[in-house]
Amino acid sequence: MTPLIELAAEPKSAEVTDWAARLGWVAGLLLFIALVYWLMRQGWEWRGSLQSGLPDLPTAPEAPGTARLTMSGRYHGSTTAGQWLDRIVAHGLGTRSRVELTLTDEGLEVVRPGARDFFVPAGRLRGARLDKGIAGKVLAEGGLLVVTWEHGDTLIDSGFRSDRAAEHTTWVETLNTMTTTTEGTAR
Repeated sequence: MTPLIELAAEPKSAEVTDWAARLGWVAGLLLFIALVYWLMRQGWEWRGSLQSGLPDLPTAPEAPGTARLTMSGRYHGSTTAGQWLDRIVAHGLGTRSRVELTLTDEGLEVVRPGARDFFVPAGRLRGARLDKGIAGKVLAEGGLLVVTWEHGDTLIDSGFRSDRAAEHTTWVETLNTMTTTTEGTAR
């Protein structure tokens, strides 16, 4: 027989798996993932403690009046006005969720199933615009309704996306007209 045929004819043993090394790597990877998750959680809590001076969120009045506009969609978070990456996490404002918005003459009611609801009085609304991103969420140009409002001494931008994006323009026009009228009568 030729040497090549002799090698092929020899019986071979199965390759041995080093289970201890494999389990060690898996355990190490799981510990690393847990450490990263824990650090992210600590950062979130630290940010919340830094923002603890923010007053408690107002609740909707008993009789908010007739609805001028309503919208259902997603709440993408709130940031310090003009700082689209400076997320506000205090009082649950950093929690993304479904949302039901209702605009009345009294203000803007934000109902979030599974998260804390809040109300922005009409006198605290400062304007609205279409934008493309807020707090790590980037959409197509004009895909996000950003409402600017005052809470305590802080101006806040809150980002919403309607289930029907065509509604955004109507919301911006109505909110800006409402804030111009409110500011004009206050002066």
